[in-house]
Amino acid sequence: MAMEQRTVAVLGPTNTGKTHYAIERMLGYRSGIIGLPLRLLAREVYDRIVAIRGPGVVALVTGEERIVPPRAAYWVCTVEAMPEVMGTDFVAIDEIQLCADPERGHVFTDRLLRMRGTHETLFLGAETMRGPIAALVRGVEFLRRERMSQLSYIGSKKISRLQARSAVVGFSIENVYAIAELLRRQKGGAAVVMGALSPRTRNAQVDLYQNGDVDFLVATDAIGMGLNLDVNHVAFSGLSKFDGRRMRPLAPNELAQIAGRAGRGMRDGTFGVTGEAPPLDEGVVDAICDHQFTPLKKLQWRNAALEFGSIDRLIASLEKPPEDPILLKAREADDLRTLRTLAQDDLVFARASSPQSVKLLWDVCRIPDFRGISHAEHAGLLGVIFGNLHESGKVPDDWLARQVRRIDRTDGDIDTLSKRLAYIRTWTYVAQRKGWVADESHWRGVTRAVEDRLSDALHDRLTQRFVDRRTSVLLRRLKQKEALLADVNENGEVTVEGEFVGRLEGFRFRQDKDATGQEAKTLKAASLQALTPHFHLRADRFYNAPDTEIDYTEQGGLMWGDQAVGKLVKGSEPLKPEVKAFVDDEAGPDVAQKVQRRLQHFIDRKIATLFEPLVALGRDEALSGLAKGFAFQMVENFGVLPRAKVADDVKALDQDARGALRKHGVRFGQFTIFMPLLLKPAPTRLRLVLWSLWQGLDAFPEAPPPGLVTVPSDQGAPEGADTMSGYRKAGARAIRIDMLERLADMLRAEDTRGGFEAKADMLSITGMTLEQFADLMQGLGYRAEKGERAKVKPADAVVVEEAGDEPVAPDTPVMDVAQPEPAPGTEAAPQIDPAAEAEPVEPSETPDIPEATEEVPAAMATDSTEAAATVAPSELEANEDPIPVVDEAAGELAPGETPDKEEAGPEMEVFYTFTWGRNARGDRKPRGGARGERDGGKPQGKGRRSDRGEGKGRGPKGAKGKGPRREEGAKTYQSRPEKKDRIDPDNPFAAALMGLKDKG
Repeated sequence: MAMEQRTVAVLGPTNTGKTHYAIERMLGYRSGIIGLPLRLLAREVYDRIVAIRGPGVVALVTGEERIVPPRAAYWVCTVEAMPEVMGTDFVAIDEIQLCADPERGHVFTDRLLRMRGTHETLFLGAETMRGPIAALVRGVEFLRRERMSQLSYIGSKKISRLQARSAVVGFSIENVYAIAELLRRQKGGAAVVMGALSPRTRNAQVDLYQNGDVDFLVATDAIGMGLNLDVNHVAFSGLSKFDGRRMRPLAPNELAQIAGRAGRGMRDGTFGVTGEAPPLDEGVVDAICDHQFTPLKKLQWRNAALEFGSIDRLIASLEKPPEDPILLKAREADDLRTLRTLAQDDLVFARASSPQSVKLLWDVCRIPDFRGISHAEHAGLLGVIFGNLHESGKVPDDWLARQVRRIDRTDGDIDTLSKRLAYIRTWTYVAQRKGWVADESHWRGVTRAVEDRLSDALHDRLTQRFVDRRTSVLLRRLKQKEALLADVNENGEVTVEGEFVGRLEGFRFRQDKDATGQEAKTLKAASLQALTPHFHLRADRFYNAPDTEIDYTEQGGLMWGDQAVGKLVKGSEPLKPEVKAFVDDEAGPDVAQKVQRRLQHFIDRKIATLFEPLVALGRDEALSGLAKGFAFQMVENFGVLPRAKVADDVKALDQDARGALRKHGVRFGQFTIFMPLLLKPAPTRLRLVLWSLWQGLDAFPEAPPPGLVTVPSDQGAPEGADTMSGYRKAGARAIRIDMLERLADMLRAEDTRGGFEAKADMLSITGMTLEQFADLMQGLGYRAEKGERAKVKPADAVVVEEAGDEPVAPDTPVMDVAQPEPAPGTEAAPQIDPAAEAEPVEPSETPDIPEATEEVPAAMATDSTEAAATVAPSELEANEDPIPVVDEAAGELAPGETPDKEEAGPEMEVFYTFTWGRNARGDRKPRGGARGERDGGKPQGKGRRSDRGEGKGRGPKGAKGKGPRREEGAKTYQSRPEKKDRIDPDNPFAAALMGLKDKG
């Protein structure tokens, strides 16, 4: 059987539990919605319901806040934000007497006439609404609730003589601030509550009062709308207010609404006047105490059946007069006034040419003027918002970001922060509207975060200005003792009057997290004052501590044991960072300077020790010219420099300059120019920190674990981090630069144009599988062609050995590195002499080689190539264990038949053939750039000019010329052994060998 719909008006004075009754009734149904007059009150009721049913089923919807979980069943809203078509079982409207309010009354009247629950509807308010509700709502039931405590009038009292737990009510911001300042001087402080505050600020101020940190509350008439406070007495500092149009006296029912906040539950309350407010008339006092007020005769009304055919039709529908004599046409509201103003704009009028655009314009006009600026300025802002929504359907992210960024500042005084809070409420409202921004969740979070930061800052300013820390917090918490005794134990724990207040970490005081609000600030100030001698003793001990007790972190922090005492900051030079000490101001400048000097000494000595070769290189006054400039680049790059970035500088260095640099440990590698001593773990860790500081990074990359040849490539790391870590990115992994140079030495002996396969030594030094090695080679600029072939068994290797020069023992393991057999009638691919390839060139270029080339004897060809070319098929067939051959004439297998091992064919293996391809996946530059940008990637011979000191335009043997003569036609290449008369300049015995050569 369907439940009958029930409509009830619960009427009565304040402190009757009407709101509590509505919450209980709503939770008795499966779904419900309650409309409240203030955003602050909506947040309070939301928190109460969440505590009962949990956040998963409770929604909060206000103009500036929207929390809607997927399974929301109970909706807590401001009256203006209530969804109209919900179909919930229960509906409640609180403070229904606001139907008569000149500004907002038409909204409450609309909810009174049109909002219903499917099972039950409650209207909560004053007894003055009985007549209008009975006339407008058919079948309504009335339920009267009596006040649970007595309310009495005690006349006028000075602010200095007000009792504790009193609330003083003012009706302007200036009045509220003046009263709060007076209470701070005379009573130790006061909390401040105003309707313009955000819920976060209001709750923080209320907590300051409710916790007993202050005994007085200064508020506007916002406390009259259902806010539950522990107030014993309400004092009016004035009896008139500005209602947005004019100053008018407060009606008796309005005074009763505010005075009724005195007393809570069964505790009686009092009210009176203070300051310049005149005493209340006896009739007004009797009406308030007896809860007898003039019934309401008229309710504010505005037509809800709007027509969106055009702007004119919309305005006409909004101006439609009511038909019921109880309803009074509401005065022109801000939204209608804004609509009229925007309708005068030709561009806006042209855009609003369809019902959809007119409805959009009306929605924009309903954005409240939170900022309280001039009407013309507010209308202009709404015109811009409408233009953006009409053109692109969204408010542009960049434009919205600029508006929010201007507000997101927490500096300034109370008035400045209050204005910013009012401004951010506009953008919070825009972000809450569905479909108005591209990423609703993002902008709701951003605007809410800005509002929270401003709210916290405003609470701090209010507390600092209107709360005396000494009398209201510290003396109250410590039983108002005049002398404060502080003590610090060996663990750094600080106690004041025997009560734990925090810890001393390094040279900063960390207060107890349990201390909140003004109490925390007062305890910190008192504690720091008492800690002054402890700071000096600790600073002396730190200054004499050995370097072994101090260390730095990978993020640039400076630690004394397990305590942070400072951090590194960018200095004037790469190897000269500066230090910022973590010392509380209360410790004094002497302590701060002593800690700073000790930390600076530590880091200077650490750099001098770990970067000794690099420091010596930078200070070598014997270097001059290009060598001096190159040394500066090495210092600026912390001893590790990609060769591709300085290719031209390397070519310009003569032999003497290179020799001078090599004396300092500089190694000219094919890919990197580095100092091997600086690749050790300790210098690498420090180098990353110094480089990150020099680059101005927020998060520093961490050093790879020591001892690893390759590490995974970090694609998210800043550019250059791999080099500073001592690695070079090559494909999916990065290889240590010294091992890369060893690999490059092996690759010089290979035929990079004809193709080669990986040797066992190559895989051994990298510690990679063949597939990983192929990816590494592609990252270095090689092409890797994958193929398959019949795997050569140990018996087949014996046959190859017979064709070679040296036999291999049967039990000796043989690597599968046989080269592919050349086609009949063709020669093996020629191998370029590494000594002849003097300079790295692009694959399309011709290497600079001597014109007279000698033919390589057959005996000097590589073993693998000759062996593959000379083994005859007859010799393979004579082998005792020939490779199985599939008989193609045997026919197909029958269904379900499994071939045996010999019939399945030879076992296959995967191999890769590598050729130089210039397709590196790393810091490769596109072709067509400067020569220096293309250097450092292509394999070079041992006689390459970039590392031998020859000048530009010189041949491999030092002969002067004009570089490669491409007009002479294609060159011929032959594989020939390295000449034995060349002496490696990197050899430590190079000078002695040169002397022996001269004598010979």
